[in-house]
Amino acid sequence: MPSAPPVLFIHGLWLHATSWAPWIELFSEKGYTASAPGWPGDPDTVEEARAAPERIADHGIDDVVDHYAEIIAGLDTRPVVVGHSFGGMIAQKLLGLDLAAGAVAIDAAQIKGVLPLPLSALRSTLPVFKNPANRHRAVSLTPDQFRYAFGNTLAPEESDALYERWTIPAPGKPLFEAAAANFSPRSPAAVDTRNASRGPLLLITGGQDHTVPEAVTKATLKQYRHSDAVTELREFPDRGHSLTIDHGWRDVADASLSWLAEQGL
Repeated sequence: MPSAPPVLFIHGLWLHATSWAPWIELFSEKGYTASAPGWPGDPDTVEEARAAPERIADHGIDDVVDHYAEIIAGLDTRPVVVGHSFGGMIAQKLLGLDLAAGAVAIDAAQIKGVLPLPLSALRSTLPVFKNPANRHRAVSLTPDQFRYAFGNTLAPEESDALYERWTIPAPGKPLFEAAAANFSPRSPAAVDTRNASRGPLLLITGGQDHTVPEAVTKATLKQYRHSDAVTELREFPDRGHSLTIDHGWRDVADASLSWLAEQGL
């Protein structure tokens, strides 16, 4: 596939960019040039990120979008962007700005205009919201908090193993920005959902996700109703927020690859 666009993987909160390693290997085997640049301030390893949370703290949504826009500017052609959780929101923003050829947004954080806020989502983010000062800090999850927010469909042993392997502190600022999005006329969580000339978008939802419940993803889909550009939804009914890193990651990756092939990307 010599004409395949490059693929950028964008992680969300609490996971390090290296958690995309199996995806990068698979996409590379399929002919893509794939990479997973971290968020601004992200160290190269999980261990370094845990040791220096201040490097990650206080980066907001616009900081992250600008960071990836700069990376894209250095490429020869527009990439496909694949994002999970807040990375899924960032992917949608980049697509809406016509900086990406297409996007896959997996259990994407809610964008401006999405109203459902299920109780499970509130509980998943409580470790950040319980202290207003966390807006300017990086916050870590405990293994139990991770199990509720990410690993609720997994055996405790698998959830704990994923926690130990991939989790890092996450900046609180994007969560506070997203929570205030519908009250802020210039919210950084706003996405150009009306762009009719953008590339195709696939939204993927895990039906058992506590952090981004399927009601949020389905409400996100409705936000695109005024655009004629391709916008599609794929559901994995039995999956939680860990669907990109747990034992079933390959099902989600294969679905993404098949969809990209259908779109000629």
